[in-house]
Amino acid sequence: MSAPHISPLVQAAIEDNDRVPGIPRRGSGFLDEPLRWGTTPSATVGPYLAIGLTWPDGPYAVAEGTEGALWLRGRVFDGNGDLVPDAMVETWQADPDGRFAHPDDPRGAVARPGFRGFARSDTRDGGQYAVHTLKPGPVPDGEGGLQAPHVDVSVFARGLLDRVVTRIYFADEAEANAADPVLTSLPDDASRQTLIAQRTDDGYSLDIHLQDCTAKDMVETVFFAV
Repeated sequence: MSAPHISPLVQAAIEDNDRVPGIPRRGSGFLDEPLRWGTTPSATVGPYLAIGLTWPDGPYAVAEGTEGALWLRGRVFDGNGDLVPDAMVETWQADPDGRFAHPDDPRGAVARPGFRGFARSDTRDGGQYAVHTLKPGPVPDGEGGLQAPHVDVSVFARGLLDRVVTRIYFADEAEANAADPVLTSLPDDASRQTLIAQRTDDGYSLDIHLQDCTAKDMVETVFFAV
């Protein structure tokens, strides 16, 4: 008598047969070779992704009191035009001389003591990220020219399968921005403006919009495929 809770495929298995095409064999799983673990599939992250990923000095690419230091701030909005209070924003940038704090920079080490180039901020403060850093200098574009001063940004948030990547440029670098190969590759000035930070009392500010929200006249930030 067959047990109703056992799969019909298992019930029909032929135990003493090594392989009969089309007939299952218990324990085989229809495998023609040893089981190999695959890559875990992507999945949307939950609302607690930043737990354990941020640390007290995460927002500080340079220490407080560093000469020339400023705050780079902004808010993160979702497709409903609502603030995202549990996103995480990472930044990576060159120093004011256009050099990166990384051994792969062919021009040599940075000359700014304490500058690490990397910062990480959550958005628990009313959906706002805040990074304490130095304004970057221009960097080579790989073709003999220069890219305008900018900060590379990754945003992690609930509902995203993967990070989204964008840049922050500076409104008071109009001449450099006009010649930047990335900005000039964008289709129109409206898209470029989503990447331009404005001057504030203590640094610069740029909001990040994960999607359009036409009801609130919000335009999605330009993100890059990397």
